[in-house]
Amino acid sequence: MSLPNTIIAGIGFTGRSAGAVKALRGFRKGHHSVPELANETTSAFLGKICAAELDEQAETLFQRVRAGLGYKRREISLELASPMAVLAAKDFTFEISYALETADPARFLVTRLMHSLRSGELAQTEDFAAIFAAMFSEITFGLKKGARVEAVIDAIEALDETAGLAVNYPADCRECIIGVAGVDAQVRCTGATLDIVFPRAGSPRELIAGFAAVRGAFAVSRELSRLLE
Repeated sequence: MSLPNTIIAGIGFTGRSAGAVKALRGFRKGHHSVPELANETTSAFLGKICAAELDEQAETLFQRVRAGLGYKRREISLELASPMAVLAAKDFTFEISYALETADPARFLVTRLMHSLRSGELAQTEDFAAIFAAMFSEITFGLKKGARVEAVIDAIEALDETAGLAVNYPADCRECIIGVAGVDAQVRCTGATLDIVFPRAGSPRELIAGFAAVRGAFAVSRELSRLLE
């Protein structure tokens, strides 16, 4: 199922990885201490010691995107301000950011985020899929009009079993988890976003296919289908 570019533009792709702070190249054993808290000071420290990894990752991606998609100098740029890098291309924006894990400041989390994708056709190409293969595990769609989580729950619970949709939620209904037959992913509605979390990382093309399947399943209910317009 193809998706309109207006919907593609509202989608964000997220991938995450983690590691030990002391494994970063900028960490000097015997001179530096592993953070015990995540705060402004330790975050600034992380920004200094992760600079080599961030620069290498961002430059590698810049070259792969530039060559793989045939961009000219004016069509792509890279801004580095550790612990974050922003690659701005004519067809999308890609961000890489490092942060300390709040629950375990001895470890860091790397988040890769692609957003503002202008063309669904570009995301379907082999070149695009090859550049971003196995990079993302989550797709987020911002609900333009928002939604009451209770209304989403009620709409699904009103359907019969043949609809292929099931829903679970906490007592306060702050969010709900939707099961979609044939889609191997966790679908979460927060009222502001619809997030689809996949068990394995994939390319934007693969995640878009999963999103399209969810959108198709939601077509059984006018209340649900309006969320993804």
